Amino acid sequence: MSLKSLTVFYFICCFMLFNTCLFAGSLDLTKKYSTVIKNGMIIDGSGSKPYSGMVVIENELIAYVGPSLNIKSDHVIDAKGMAISPGFINMLSWSAEPLIKDGASLGNLKQGVTLEVFGEGSSMGPLNDEMKKKLKKNQSPAWIAYDIEWTTLTEFLAYLEKKGISTNVASFVGAATLRVHAMGNTDRVATKKELNLMKMLLETEMKNGAMGLGSALEYVPGTYMTSFELIELAKVVSKYDGLYTSHLRNEGDYLIESVDEFISITKQAKTRSDIYHLKASGIQNHHKLDLVIDKINHARNHNIDIGTNMYTYTAASTSLTLILPSWIKKGSLNDWITALKDPINKTKVKDYITLQAEQFVGGFDGIVVAALRNSKLQSNVGKSILDIARAEGRTPADIVINLIIEDSSKVQVIYHSMTEDNLIKKIKLPYMSFGSDASSYPIEYPFTKYKTHPRAYGNFARLLAKYVREENVISLEEAIYKLTLLPASRLKLHRRGLLKESYFADIVIFDPSTIKDHATFQNPHQYASGVHHVFVNGTAVIKDKKHTNLSPGKFIKGPGFFKKNKS
Repeated sequence: MSLKSLTVFYFICCFMLFNTCLFAGSLDLTKKYSTVIKNGMIIDGSGSKPYSGMVVIENELIAYVGPSLNIKSDHVIDAKGMAISPGFINMLSWSAEPLIKDGASLGNLKQGVTLEVFGEGSSMGPLNDEMKKKLKKNQSPAWIAYDIEWTTLTEFLAYLEKKGISTNVASFVGAATLRVHAMGNTDRVATKKELNLMKMLLETEMKNGAMGLGSALEYVPGTYMTSFELIELAKVVSKYDGLYTSHLRNEGDYLIESVDEFISITKQAKTRSDIYHLKASGIQNHHKLDLVIDKINHARNHNIDIGTNMYTYTAASTSLTLILPSWIKKGSLNDWITALKDPINKTKVKDYITLQAEQFVGGFDGIVVAALRNSKLQSNVGKSILDIARAEGRTPADIVINLIIEDSSKVQVIYHSMTEDNLIKKIKLPYMSFGSDASSYPIEYPFTKYKTHPRAYGNFARLLAKYVREENVISLEEAIYKLTLLPASRLKLHRRGLLKESYFADIVIFDPSTIKDHATFQNPHQYASGVHHVFVNGTAVIKDKKHTNLSPGKFIKGPGFFKKNKS
């Protein structure tokens, strides 16, 4: 070999060695690491273009992200043809109670979700003795029954972690929970003493790790809360750099006014805020979404920090009592039912219900029964109110009233109340994150006893399958950003939401060409497919598409916890 050739060879070797050292960073190339994920398409959560590379995990943390290196490990995953991304964040989960019974959270895990966030309006604490009694009384042994071993919300989250869960969990403090704690289920303005108690309870939860305050102003007792009360509570959240998030007071006829109220609360409290499941419900309100987006953009352009989240379906799922007039919904559910039995009230209510159904979903065929408690009524599950009325030879309004009375519940239904065009507009918003607005279940009894909304099993997979791969509404890297770093930033999470060295190893490995939702309104209890591996805090909870029966999930604390410990 000539001197010139030797010189070139020497410089090539030096260059390769330099690059290896540069990329390896703090890696010890002689060490065996916990897990190596190689040959994958890295989508790091930042919105940057994907690239081919590897991820190295050591215990709970990410040790390396970058081009392929020769790293030793007894646990090597070949991710060829698959994407490697941060775990997804479910910004609106109702899994708090189901996780008590089954900590696996397979409905979410099978889609790549590694963090579930609770607290839309109500939360599992803080509780007083009377609230504990009611919570215990309302439990159904045939569904989920449990002892209440906590008092505060953060104690509940710590209880879940100790019990064993496969996903991470976090929660907002329910505004309605605070109100009931301070003054019961009463329809009046809070006194100064009552409001101060709410603020004190909220501050304690913020210091101990709650994410912020969550309100649901369309439901009793959230409907009773004034803007002033919410502003005062949101000021406490702002003090600890938390997030105020709200189900607006109205998502239909008074949507614009409700958005104005939300923006005003955010501005006056000087807080950061998110709107839960942004939507324009009702045929006569679909056009309002453009104005709502304009209002949000205008606020953001004037340094009012507002974000939003959504689910990927044009149908909502909530209670049948939503279409009852507000004057009938005074006091407890038993009081509502008593009022509905009155013949004079029933006549008035029927006219109102009929008008609401027409305006909201275009008629009673757009309202489908999802769940009933009464075993004698189970044949109605999965049917529209119109179908039930035709079969029984009664008016649809009569069916609505009778179902509520006979089931002694608010009756869970599905409202087909939105449009596909609006859904696509929302997905494209740069500040839009995602939440299922559903529980996460295994496909087993008693969870399959009732029908549910398909979003419980398909919300996140549907985004990646239908709106990324099939319809190209947004790019894959933008979708991953909106599922990971964006919500992590809204929550101000500590070292989560990115594939980055020293960040917690919440990781999903999925096939972008096959990931798909399978749950339907007719058959909702079907897992999504296409997710091959999921890691939570560095531990594999899904391996080769199967649950590992491990429970590394943690109570993820909000910014108030870290602020308290710095002071």
